[in-house]
Order: sequence, then C-alpha cells, then structure tokens
Amino acid sequence: MKVELCNFSGFKIYPGKGKLYVKSDSKVYRFIGSKQESLFLQRKNPRKIAWTVVYRRVNKKGVTEEVAKKRSRKNVKHQRGIVGADISSILAKKNQKPEVREAQRAAALAAGKEKKKAAEQKKASTKAPGAKVAVPKVQKGSAGGAKNFNVRR
Repeated sequence: MKVELCNFSGFKIYPGKGKLYVKSDSKVYRFIGSKQESLFLQRKNPRKIAWTVVYRRVNKKGVTEEVAKKRSRKNVKHQRGIVGADISSILAKKNQKPEVREAQRAAALAAGKEKKKAAEQKKASTKAPGAKVAVPKVQKGSAGGAKNFNVRR
C-alpha cells in the first residue's frame, strides 16, 4: 500500500482517495481533497494557512520533544603582549599599587610639561622680537573686479 503526500497541505493520501492534477508541462500534483486543490489553484501559500503541515513546521507548532541545544565551546582567553610592551611588563603594571602608579603618572606629566616649556623657549629665542615678516595684503575679490555688481542698462 503506497501512501502519497498532498502537495498543498502535506497530509497523507491513502489509496483510492484524493485528486491528481496534471499541468500542461506534465508535472503531477496530488491533493487530498477539493479544498486543497482550490487553494493551490488560487496560488495561496501553504506556509500562511494555519492548518497545513508546512505552516506548523515553519512556526514550530506541536513539537513535543525538545531538541537538546548544541553546546558551544567556550572561548579560552589568552593574555598577549601588545606592540611596545610584553606580557610581563603589562602584568607588572597591573599588579602595582595605586600610589606608585599615581606617582609615576605625575612624574611623566611633569616631564612632559618641562619638555613643552623648553620647546617654547627655544622657539621664542629663535624668533627675534619686533622683526615682523612682510606679508603682502590681498584684497578680497580683487581678481573679479566689478563682476559682482548688478548693472542696469
């Protein structure tokens, strides 16, 4: 006994039941009844019709046994050095006491300020006070002349 499946609803069609629909391109469709055939010919989507097997499968209806979730592997964290600092120096800084770290930071800031002040003094000493560089003044719109004026004729 061969049991067929309805092409629209997905129900089983037992021998002696259902309808065969053959298109002009000789493709065969089997339907369990005229309701399914009618909906198929109206080009209805079985995924959107609630009583079809396809709808129930798409929307996960009536699934009794829960499939165990696939366990994902945990990512193992590795500590690596970055450019300019190896892992041992990073860990040493991490394990420092906050007071020591704050003192180092203050010293670095002070050194940076000293360097900046020295650079400004050097810049000021190279530039002679009162010696201005002559820059010719350029009038705005000098290239255009009277182009921007509206002249009535």
